[in-house]
Amino acid sequence: MKNKHYPVIAAIGAVLLLAGAVIQITRAVWAPYLYLAGAILFAYTQLADRYEGANLIIRRLRRQQMIGAALLILAGVMMLIWNRNEWVLCLTIAAVLELYTAFRIPQELEKDK
Repeated sequence: MKNKHYPVIAAIGAVLLLAGAVIQITRAVWAPYLYLAGAILFAYTQLADRYEGANLIIRRLRRQQMIGAALLILAGVMMLIWNRNEWVLCLTIAAVLELYTAFRIPQELEKDK
């Protein structure tokens, strides 16, 4: 069952993610917390939105989306733990996975109809 508040929560999470990543460049102490809050909100909406169909391609894409969400959270943890820019690589991989699945899942859903 899809909650009607998921799009709003995901949008707030995405804005916090972006703001935290941009502010992290200035090395503000609170930037990782802002990023991590956004990552958790964004990942929550993706984890809570389930696919119950039988299409194997969509199931694979959803797994990739879950990996991307986990990597977004891992990037936030890396911001907190390490003082260098290792988190950028993790964020880049997560962004590629999220972007790919954001385009491919709707295409596959259209094919299923």
